[in-house]
Amino acid sequence: MTGVGSIRTKAVSMSMFPHHDHSSRSGVLSARRREAQSTADVLLRGLLAGATGVAAMTLAEKLEQTITKRPNSYVPAHTLERLLRLPVRPNHERLGLNWAMHWGQGIALGTVRALMAQRGIQGPVASFIFLNLRLANDQTLENATGVGAPPWTWPRDEQVIDLLHKAIYAFATGAVADHLVEHAGSNGEQVGFRHHPDDWRDRESRKQRAEILEPS
Repeated sequence: MTGVGSIRTKAVSMSMFPHHDHSSRSGVLSARRREAQSTADVLLRGLLAGATGVAAMTLAEKLEQTITKRPNSYVPAHTLERLLRLPVRPNHERLGLNWAMHWGQGIALGTVRALMAQRGIQGPVASFIFLNLRLANDQTLENATGVGAPPWTWPRDEQVIDLLHKAIYAFATGAVADHLVEHAGSNGEQVGFRHHPDDWRDRESRKQRAEILEPS
């Protein structure tokens, strides 16, 4: 036998939550779409930040070379040559590969710095962490392919120069990534993990429904 209290409870719960399941599913799907769009947007901004960082590093390198008379390094070219399993060619035939590795590697890594910014890892400390990532990336590829040598075997002046240029890249990329991610979106909203506007209402609705349906 159905009591009056049970009927009233059902009526109240149905009137308060007529389309709760449907709206909840729609909210989850919308949140996922926004998160996917947000991540794609962050990655694009990371590519732009990486390109800016490489440009700053390249300018610094050219200025340094006018002072030190240091020749161009073709280690990037021969590293990519090994990675692609291409035949060995002299330096003057690998200028294209040199630029491709020089710019491509820096631009691609910019996405990592942008993702760091998206998750709140920003500022000089984040850029210092990113500097170590860039150095580790370079040395891993160069030494794994047998093109480079461990940094501690380099002359001290070469170590200083490499650290200086990679620091310029890392901090320039970081500054641009932080700025682009923080000011992403036409309404100035920060790109990052966003909650669906119905999430709070959904949680409250579930809580209220549990209280109503709880037997006294």
